[in-house]
Amino acid sequence: MTMEKIAIVGAGGFAREILTLINDINKKNPTYEVVGFVDSNKEQTIHGLPVIGNDEEVNATTEPLSLAIAVGEPHLKEKIHKKFNNPLISFPSLVHPSVIIGDEESVKIGQGCIVCAGNILTTDIQLHDFVTLNLMCSVGHDTEINDYASFMPSVNISGEVKVNKGVYVGTGAKIINLVEIGENTIVGAGAVVAKSLPADCTAVGVPAKPIKFHK
Repeated sequence: MTMEKIAIVGAGGFAREILTLINDINKKNPTYEVVGFVDSNKEQTIHGLPVIGNDEEVNATTEPLSLAIAVGEPHLKEKIHKKFNNPLISFPSLVHPSVIIGDEESVKIGQGCIVCAGNILTTDIQLHDFVTLNLMCSVGHDTEINDYASFMPSVNISGEVKVNKGVYVGTGAKIINLVEIGENTIVGAGAVVAKSLPADCTAVGVPAKPIKFHK
């Protein structure tokens, strides 16, 4: 069986968690050969795997290569993604085998998404490209999450929610149904989003309220 070669972009804790995710995928259905990590520090090894090069060196690959971007911060994730313009490079979505998807036909997942262990996605959900759902999140019906948005562990998203591009939601936050979170907004850990939030702000508290704007 031919395995798909994949490298993990980054060398921190989330990169090691993604390695574990890929290993768990392979236990159920052998799919990926992890060739190493992408980082500027080539001297290190991570869980026995090498750093195969930096962004520029990996972008020059002459063979097909899949990449998983191990970055939570949305703007950095987008910046890294746009560095890789080699048509031989692809960005598969990685979904842990423990993830519960209620209606697989109506749950759409774009490229480059990372869906970690313990997530629950119900029905009529769209994850656009490069969405990160860290451990133990839940996503309710008729929810749309746009490009590069990131959710830290144990975020609960109720139904009929729209999350715009580049949103970052901290650990344990809750998003009530029928709200929209504006582009590039940061929601603090433990916050409860009970009303829609504007773009480009940081919102904290119960209920979540903007405390500063980024622009």
